[in-house]
Amino acid sequence: MPPEIRTVGERALLVEVAGAAEVGALYAWLRERQAAGELPAVEEIVPAARTVLLDGVTDVPALATLLRAARPTVATTTPGPPVEVPTVYDGADLAEVAGLWGVSPEAAVRIHTAPEYVVAFCGFAPGFGYLTGLPEQYAVPRRATPRSSVPAGSVALAGPYTGVYPRSSPGGWQLLGRTGLPLWDAAREPAALLAPGVRVRFTAVRGDHG
Repeated sequence: MPPEIRTVGERALLVEVAGAAEVGALYAWLRERQAAGELPAVEEIVPAARTVLLDGVTDVPALATLLRAARPTVATTTPGPPVEVPTVYDGADLAEVAGLWGVSPEAAVRIHTAPEYVVAFCGFAPGFGYLTGLPEQYAVPRRATPRSSVPAGSVALAGPYTGVYPRSSPGGWQLLGRTGLPLWDAAREPAALLAPGVRVRFTAVRGDHG
């Protein structure tokens, strides 16, 4: 099925696809075309859960025509760079998540550290990536009552996604643990450690490494 393409203002296009896998494939395809000089000039390409926004487009009709003909596949995409996230698994909701999965907390840690994750898109806060890769059966609901403050570095789950809070903020995700890895640093280039396409591995470490 071809993607649904909508104009947004005079210089942007919004492409709606079936889901996260299709978003990842389209985003990677667009970046590859952009790097090869085969894409009409675009200032920004922003993936989300089911959409990709192309902003600052110089030739909207030409880009829309290209997008209608695009048939990117996950198998042909190039994976992004790897990032290792050392994590102390002592989160307030670890036991509850383990209960939802029907396993012990120790087994829940093994489940969470087993996959290689990919940043599907970013949002909510600067540096916050929505990571896919956890098998579908381990999706968990958000907390019924969000916390007023979640500590920076918290590793958490919500629905099919894993995320790491780059700074202290309110949040309703299930907290598995914490990392001392700086997710956002305005003095760094780029400031965000996690960006769409980046591959992520979580590794369990002792508390004095968090």
